[in-house]
Amino acid sequence: MKIAFFASSLVSAYWNGAATYYRGMVRALHERGHHITFYEPDAFERQQHRDMDDPPWAEVVVYGAGSEAEVLRTVERARGADLVVKASGVGVHDALLERAVLDLQGPSTLVAFWDVDAPATLDRLHGDAQDPFHALVPRYDLVLTYGGGEPVRRAYRGLGARECVPIYNALDPSTHHPVPPDPRFDGELGFLGNRLPDREARVEAFFLDAARRLPQARLLLGGSGWQDKPLPANVKYLGHVYTADHNAFNCTPRAVLNISRESMARYGFSPATRVFEAAGAAACLITDAWEGLEQFFEPGREMLVAASGEEVAAHVEALDAERARRIGRAAYERVLAEHTYAHRAAQLDALLAGRRRVPAEVAA
Repeated sequence: MKIAFFASSLVSAYWNGAATYYRGMVRALHERGHHITFYEPDAFERQQHRDMDDPPWAEVVVYGAGSEAEVLRTVERARGADLVVKASGVGVHDALLERAVLDLQGPSTLVAFWDVDAPATLDRLHGDAQDPFHALVPRYDLVLTYGGGEPVRRAYRGLGARECVPIYNALDPSTHHPVPPDPRFDGELGFLGNRLPDREARVEAFFLDAARRLPQARLLLGGSGWQDKPLPANVKYLGHVYTADHNAFNCTPRAVLNISRESMARYGFSPATRVFEAAGAAACLITDAWEGLEQFFEPGREMLVAASGEEVAAHVEALDAERARRIGRAAYERVLAEHTYAHRAAQLDALLAGRRRVPAEVAA
């Protein structure tokens, strides 16, 4: 199958939290025999902050995002693909792309909207009845999401989607795996995440509050945008942590912390990429509580769950090295058994098997 992907970036994780997800899915689909062309805009200095070369498992097309005409010419290059994917959050000309890819539909071409931030998209649509995407949702052959479970599926069906299926985040064991500890990341607790409007208050509540309660502990904060944020004296700010260092970041501290964005925690069933990256490194993960967690990992045995910064601090204080190793090892075994991108690509193949386009008027 020839698959055309229009998304933010495959080759750069700079201000691009979906990079690991795209890389894992695209590589796994390639390994199942598909040919993927990944179209990404030259925007947000991502090409200047690449953390990988063009991979052998995808053709990467970087297009100029300066004019609508150039975007439309790029879309036309995908004509004839078996599956065309418009991902959410490209960051430039999203509305144009959402319309333009639908012109590629044909008897042998399915067009899917792949929502890598369904909570944000749904909140936007529910808040604006005039959003032009309302009219487009029913025209897509399929809506895929990387999280959200039944609440998101129900919301998309309410917007007229023909079908909505979650393809959850997962692990690529070839890129995220255990490595020796790195002294740069020594500490009791590490958190990695960019500063975003619907995450910042939760970082205050779960990470910075925990840091204030653990004055003798050393905590690490990685990610872009935190440089002007007042931090407790025991928090070391690392700035952007490149993908190549994620394994060491996960493997070195006693524990690492996952903090869901507010919208994802509200919808539930939305495990962040970091959850699977940490599990793949056999890290001891502490996560904020969110509905659906038990579908992926067993709380208390495969990861620790906290409802507040106070509970995060209590977990860190009670955690010795041996227990941290046991929890990390249990998560590692679970993720390899059930939550790799090979599992997710097989799910997508099964979903697409034998599927043919149904014209909108018939589907309606």
